[in-house]
Amino acid sequence: MMTVHEVSRLTGISIRALQYYDRIGLLSPDEVTEAGYRLYGEKGLEKLQQILLFRELEFPLREIRRIVNSPDFDRSRALAQQIELLTLKKQHIESLIGLARRIQETGEKTMSFDAFDTKKLDEYAARAKASWGGTDAYREFEQKSAGRSKEEDASLAGRMMSIFAEFGAVKENGPDSAEAQALVGKLQGFITEHYYTCTPEILSGLGQAYAAGGEFTENIDKAGGEGTAAFAAAAIECYCK
Repeated sequence: MMTVHEVSRLTGISIRALQYYDRIGLLSPDEVTEAGYRLYGEKGLEKLQQILLFRELEFPLREIRRIVNSPDFDRSRALAQQIELLTLKKQHIESLIGLARRIQETGEKTMSFDAFDTKKLDEYAARAKASWGGTDAYREFEQKSAGRSKEEDASLAGRMMSIFAEFGAVKENGPDSAEAQALVGKLQGFITEHYYTCTPEILSGLGQAYAAGGEFTENIDKAGGEGTAAFAAAAIECYCK
């Protein structure tokens, strides 16, 4: 067992930060002596490693506490996803370094801002958070998807894209039109039937994700034509109000 001072020296985390982690229920000591000394064992140090990995990925402490204290938290899965996130972050930083070097060495005056694009990283982080959350929706998703083959998953994805193709066909009618609103209801029902109960709150969040750029937006626009993702998001916003 290690005292809070020893853990601080080992990890570089200040004693004040460790005390704060304990106070907010993020990381409690494995044992407290009669004299009031906080002691951390292997279990506590493993949890601290997880916390620090999430901090490197710039997760807020409140979010980390929710994730690591979830009864469904899977350390192995979290590590795999953290590795993927850190790899994406590394690639992003390397792109920025490459841009800065080109500017320094060649005086490049390009107006390209591709190196600053974090959509891929942000999108993966959002998906990972959903799976770490231990939410009822994620548990329901796991139950409904259990035993489905890759072909069945692909078929469902195709049917969902067909709904977005229908959105694309009614773009001229406006997002608050009866046709667009009926399609939002159809989409919500499809998600509820095949994935998880799509509450208005979840539906609203999905709408924002559809129009946020990245893979979601690209696939939806591919199915229904340019601007379909933004149109579907606007229709969802009207529906949820």
